[in-house]
Formats: sequence, structure tokens, C-alpha cells
Amino acid sequence: MEQEFKQGYRMHRILSNLNRLDVERLDDADRERVETARDLLKEVSLLTRPGDGTGADDHADS
Repeated sequence: MEQEFKQGYRMHRILSNLNRLDVERLDDADRERVETARDLLKEVSLLTRPGDGTGADDHADS
């Protein structure tokens, strides 16, 4: 269980850091990469949540 918690926490931190990026300062190619990374992490987050939908990833966008 501890390993699952660590992985969920890492996902949450990565997504939180991506959400904090000032994408306005990036060029178009980097902006697209950030958006792609955000989308992929959100998809993975949805797949790795516990069955009841609760967990650390629920607050990834905050």
C-alpha cells in the first residue's frame, strides 16, 4: 500500500508543478508539450484512483 501512496503522491506533485508553469512565457512547441503532459497525467490519474474515486489525485488541479 505504501508504494501505491508514493506513486499517487508523485503523480499529484508532477501535475501540480505542470499546472503552476507560466505557459504564456513558453514557445508554441513547449506549450503543446505541457498540455500533452497534463492530459496524459490526468488520464493516468483517473486510471489509478481507488474504486470509490477518492485519493490524493482528486486535488491535482488545485
